Amino acid sequence: MTSSPNSSKLAPTELIALAKKVKAWGKEIGFDAVGITDIELAEHEQYLNTWIANGMHGEMGYMHKHGTKRSHPEQLVEGTQRVISVRLDYAPADIDLAEGMLEENQVGYISRYALGRDYHKVMRQKLKQLAEKINSKVEDFGYRVFTDSAPVLEKALAEKAGLGWIGKHSNLLDSKTGSWFFLGELYVDIPLPVDETASNHCGTCQKCIDICPTQAIVAPYSVDARRCISYLTIELKGSIPEDLRNKMGNRIYGCDDCQFVCPWNKFAQTTKEPDFTPREQLTDQKLVDLFRWTEQQFLDNTEGTAIRRIGYSSWLRNIAVSLGNAEHSESIIAILKDKLPQVNEMVQEHIEWAIEQQNLKKKN
Repeated sequence: MTSSPNSSKLAPTELIALAKKVKAWGKEIGFDAVGITDIELAEHEQYLNTWIANGMHGEMGYMHKHGTKRSHPEQLVEGTQRVISVRLDYAPADIDLAEGMLEENQVGYISRYALGRDYHKVMRQKLKQLAEKINSKVEDFGYRVFTDSAPVLEKALAEKAGLGWIGKHSNLLDSKTGSWFFLGELYVDIPLPVDETASNHCGTCQKCIDICPTQAIVAPYSVDARRCISYLTIELKGSIPEDLRNKMGNRIYGCDDCQFVCPWNKFAQTTKEPDFTPREQLTDQKLVDLFRWTEQQFLDNTEGTAIRRIGYSSWLRNIAVSLGNAEHSESIIAILKDKLPQVNEMVQEHIEWAIEQQNLKKKN
């Protein structure tokens, strides 16, 4: 994208009016908040570089392979002058009951964001609609849509756009709605007026740090991905470290603990987006039933969701760990043994661990 001649000719009053329209259009399309920021990310770039240098990104090589493009939007998309940041709430109606599922060790807990349609698809579609609205007023303007799909510092941009502040758990927080929401971005070549950066309201609270099952929040605002259950169940492709498996409980995809305890989430808003309605076949199902799925059943039942991208092997690996953490049951041991010859070595390792854990519980 290079700066379009039409967008550069807009007068200051026209830019102010356009910014107001952008926010109104965003709300009409279904976003819960819209903000605008410049592309200065020097402070966040320094933090990112230190985080990567300390190896806290684990196997997420994409965090550094793009060089400085992540913290320099104009390098990722030439001509970018502003970023339109958007928020879309995803909390299901029963979000207050979800935490209780972590005590049901026979049930597979899936992070609430992943129970409905893949947010990448929903956000991208809406952002394209917003771009079309802008294009109706500014012909041939340059833009690119991003939904957690490229080297973008989306939380830093959202904070600068006034949508919330980055909390001690590294998620974005808003004082009016908590943190149960998705973010998306529209890189544009129009010098729109920017919004005020959000201020931090975490104060002395550290409930998220204290609750983390694996102590992944190693310091305020610093998460070691290598210990994070979301990373272990989604990003990690190989073996889950043994010393962390018992701490995972029944979490088979992602983790919401730090959000459950955050005081700001008492203001969480139930999503208005129908596509985020939780799917029955994924919501709080018994671990043994999920483990019995064939690969085709996995593909069918996760079609159109974010879960599908981890693949069948990681799905079985995660469930095997949770079965090992469940109360002793001879039927669980039988199911684990039955699956053992059907899977690859990586999954076999976790099944054997789970059988060992079940046998240890039997002795005790």
